[in-house]
Amino acid sequence: MKTTDTIEDDVPEGLPVRHIEACLEHLRAARYAQRTLNDKRQILTAFAHWMRRRNVGLAGLDETVIAEFIKRSTHTAATHIPHERAALRQLLATLRRKGLVSVPQPDHASAIDQIYGRYVDYLRQERGLAKNSVLVYAPFIRDFLRSQDAGDGQVDPGAFDAVTIRNHLLARSHGRSGEYMRLMAVALRSFLGFLFLRGEVPRNLAYAVPMVRKWRQSSVPRFLTPEQEAAVLASPDRSTPRGRRDYAVLLLLARLGLRAHEVVSLELDDIRWRSGELVVHGKGQRVERMPLLADVGEALAIYLHEDRGASASRRVFLRLWAPRVGLVGPAAIGHIVRLAFARAGFRPACRGAAHLFRHGLATTMIRHGASMAEIAEVLRHRSQDSTAIYAKVSFDTLRGVARDWPAMGGAS
Repeated sequence: MKTTDTIEDDVPEGLPVRHIEACLEHLRAARYAQRTLNDKRQILTAFAHWMRRRNVGLAGLDETVIAEFIKRSTHTAATHIPHERAALRQLLATLRRKGLVSVPQPDHASAIDQIYGRYVDYLRQERGLAKNSVLVYAPFIRDFLRSQDAGDGQVDPGAFDAVTIRNHLLARSHGRSGEYMRLMAVALRSFLGFLFLRGEVPRNLAYAVPMVRKWRQSSVPRFLTPEQEAAVLASPDRSTPRGRRDYAVLLLLARLGLRAHEVVSLELDDIRWRSGELVVHGKGQRVERMPLLADVGEALAIYLHEDRGASASRRVFLRLWAPRVGLVGPAAIGHIVRLAFARAGFRPACRGAAHLFRHGLATTMIRHGASMAEIAEVLRHRSQDSTAIYAKVSFDTLRGVARDWPAMGGAS
């Protein structure tokens, strides 16, 4: 077996073994398995020898060099290429963090990209929108700006007038739901108001966006019944790390009515064990405290003690596989919920699976006599209009105030 010094001699000056080991140590801290690390070491060592034969140093290392290495031989198995590409990209990222390899400079942004970037910054910093809300509205504006490209990355001079805006909205209405069109109209009004506030257009064209009618309180919210909720909570296999993590996630949704993005953003310091509180980072960058219920606290404690393990991430809930970092976005919570629904034999006919727990909590409260103000406090609604829809689920109470249907033949 070769010693480290011997290996150092075999590796070119441009990529010493210490850089390979630094990359592997970073991956080890991210909880990659030892077998995976051994495979990556073989790939990186082969890459180092290839660099030596090609006389490539660190100064010239970039994505183009990696692509040439991957294409070096037609004998490389197609199934092995993704592993090579992943290992080399991780090496390149490590070298760039250490300042040993230059970071590519982005191309000069077009006028459209600049406007779009300023608008997204406005939503995040001045309006305080959550990341998930930005992801909902921003694509509508990117689509609008691209449709008004003059051909050189500049916005067409006639883009900002009432007729163009109306035609854009109508052209995209075919085959779309009313909710989709409502969101597009809201995004366009917000964007046009932003342009007016910044002095980029002489008048506020937000009023030129056609209204998309959606009757408020026109539907009854979908929710989980207590029986369905119990079946879903019983579905995770709590003898496994995945089951214990997923059970803690489901309890936070069911018992406290947290939103999916609030569960994802939960950090270790947000659990106040001594005071029995949970710090929740809600909508609009609001920070609120909620009681840490006994069963929720127990599920969190078991997961943290037995399964989470060490990680540089401060997020409570981590990925099961390396890299062991925090769950990425509310979609990860939705995936956990949908799997639990499938195990329980329950298939909801609606979007926003995680939100069904929140609706179920409000429904249970109102059916047990809770007031609207109490429900609004638990769900952390800023407007009572958001809570009013739950009045519809108290069917027994509604029967008491409903008038009899007129008899055949009219009034006598």
